[in-house]
Amino acid sequence: MKEKTYLAVDLGAESGRVMAGRFDGQHISLHEIHRFSNGPVRLGGTLRWNLIGLWNEIQNGLREASTQYGASVSSIGVDTWGVDFVLLNRNDEILGQPWNYRDSRTDGMLAKALQRVPRAEMFAQTGLQFMQINSLYQLLAMCERDPELVDQAKKFLMVPDFFNWCLSGSRVVEFTNATTTQMLNAKTRGWAVEMLRKLEIPTEMFPEIIMPGTQLGGLRREVAEFTGLKDVKVIAPATHDTGSAVAAVPTSQTGNPDWAYISSGTWSLMGVEVRDAILSHKAMELNVTNEGGIDGTYRLLKNIMGLWLVQRCKVAFEERGLKADYAELTRKAAGATPFRSLVDPDHPGFLRPTDMTEAIAVECRRVGQPVPEDEGQFVRCALESLALKYRMVLTCLEELTGIQVKVVHVVGGGAQNALLNQFTADACGVPVIAGPVEATALGNVLVQAMSAGDISSLSEIRDIVRRSESITEFHPRNADDWSDAWERFKRICEV
Repeated sequence: MKEKTYLAVDLGAESGRVMAGRFDGQHISLHEIHRFSNGPVRLGGTLRWNLIGLWNEIQNGLREASTQYGASVSSIGVDTWGVDFVLLNRNDEILGQPWNYRDSRTDGMLAKALQRVPRAEMFAQTGLQFMQINSLYQLLAMCERDPELVDQAKKFLMVPDFFNWCLSGSRVVEFTNATTTQMLNAKTRGWAVEMLRKLEIPTEMFPEIIMPGTQLGGLRREVAEFTGLKDVKVIAPATHDTGSAVAAVPTSQTGNPDWAYISSGTWSLMGVEVRDAILSHKAMELNVTNEGGIDGTYRLLKNIMGLWLVQRCKVAFEERGLKADYAELTRKAAGATPFRSLVDPDHPGFLRPTDMTEAIAVECRRVGQPVPEDEGQFVRCALESLALKYRMVLTCLEELTGIQVKVVHVVGGGAQNALLNQFTADACGVPVIAGPVEATALGNVLVQAMSAGDISSLSEIRDIVRRSESITEFHPRNADDWSDAWERFKRICEV
């Protein structure tokens, strides 16, 4: 086929990119066009997102894409992180400054919600992991804090859906990101209206839910004029970045759930691919989540704090004048004493600490671990603890599915961390296949290609990724040492 260009707008918690995917029918190649920073904005004691600034950067990236690829550009797809949203009034004005999920206003909201809707009832409907960052608790906090603002809301849009509105004027919510809200009924795949009414959350603002691959229309005239992109469609990929990343896992076993994945970045999302949401009482007890995937699948997974621990340690080191990039920090961690200090990466104290090293020190003291004394020890503590947490989650997933996992695929930025990948293989006792690093952008552009009819299935998407990308394998070693650490880690998580 004639080579086509699909554009991915890929927004993460630290940065955003506009990427071009060049597809010839057999292979896909990615090219970065424009990169820009992202992150929470502190405003009046709160944490917000600068979505208007991001939209400006997106338009600049699309303009550059038009210059480079011109008429070969077929479509655009947007993916972002989950849970955060925008409310529009009847005049399509944004209501308030969009919130960042780490803002403290959701403290206590989970408990308040469960006073109105029992935990078992909420899980039976939504199948989602109970986390205070979920859209449900954010919206509940907004109803309590700014009821007048919520009363004006005519449209609820997740962050990627907001950018789709900016691009095309569409007012819909894509399925994979909708499932991160804890407001979607996992059985009907529609909004959990009765549950929302019990929580006194207005339901009229929730729009139609569409599936990944849906064509949303052409670009707004002013966007087409500014960017120079003509006759370009806007297509919803899996707009949740993890949904796009999992679509690009290079497995040859689509439909066979004997493999697991870790979408590794600021968060680590570890799970398996299943046909239907698992809503059992045991699933609720294990606090797993059922998020939507490509081709009608669900992603049974757990959210784990991820490389956020290392990212914030790096910030703390820099504030003390200790300059080191991630490669240097990982090298120091590799030389540090094994298993000296372990913590539960998901302890609430790590969600938004002022100083991550101090938070780790406090938690080490609380659970009777030696406090790390230098950069290498702090980073090794984070990486070993993450690997052991992966083993804990893998055990839960195997219990729920009744299937033994034979291999773990690591995709995303964390796939570049060879030390963590080796630790993961060691801790889990199975091979780890690392790559592709740009899984999210690959999944994004390849779902666009599937929507255009150039690819027939999810299985074919993964075949193309295997042909196009290089991967690295890691095999388990040091089993006895990791078994001893595992027993210790389990006791720490129980404290």
